[in-house]
Amino acid sequence: MAKVIALANQKGGVGKTTTCVNLSAALNTLGKKILLCDMDPQGHATIGFGVSKRDSGATVYDVLIGKTAPAEAIRKTPYGDLLSANTNLAGAEVEMMSMDNRHFILRDAINAVRDNYDYILIDCPPSLGQLTINALCAADTVLVPVDCGFYALEGLSALTATMSTLKKGLNTALDIEGVLLTMFDGRTNLSIQIAQEVKRFFPGKVFATAIPRNVRLAEAPSHGKPINVYDKYSKGAECYALLAREIIEKNEKGGV
Repeated sequence: MAKVIALANQKGGVGKTTTCVNLSAALNTLGKKILLCDMDPQGHATIGFGVSKRDSGATVYDVLIGKTAPAEAIRKTPYGDLLSANTNLAGAEVEMMSMDNRHFILRDAINAVRDNYDYILIDCPPSLGQLTINALCAADTVLVPVDCGFYALEGLSALTATMSTLKKGLNTALDIEGVLLTMFDGRTNLSIQIAQEVKRFFPGKVFATAIPRNVRLAEAPSHGKPINVYDKYSKGAECYALLAREIIEKNEKGGV
């Protein structure tokens, strides 16, 4: 049965989608069966997996409103399986409000295909609306990307408060998978200071792997490819491979 990991942070521009795409692809390369679920109406994870948002196929929106079965909406890609998204997904938040069990629609959809995968990664939008709540209710754990910039801790209090509220009723087992430092530059005092602050904020939860600023990482989405395909020798590809191994070690080999 798959481990379901939601990637979330209320602050935008932290490398959340970049991490979701490239971690999924890295896990796939290591032989793991993965499903990337794009829950952001911007559809950037969809683009990162080489699928156009204008594609006429079924998307996660069709699954959420009950129009399409989850297995029928999943697309096969060279990088792993994908539940794609486009701007239609923005309307799902309103439509879901009148549905029974509205917080658990994604959870039920994922459970229908969960046995087919080792890992299911959910790319959340940078907001705490119904889409993110659905993702957090469906997830076993949350991976939190944090950029090493001046406003790094902005939004983390809101996210942790939301997780605490969900743990009281909607998803009592929800936990933090880990905190990932992104856009890290060990040559600067700011990055080092932010890393220290994040480790104080999340003791014992920060991944050993940090993702550096990398031009090739920024270029890869425009080519519709994850970094390990666009430039497998880049620093970004190397770091996401290390992160994938770290997650496998933690989840499958009794790591801490």
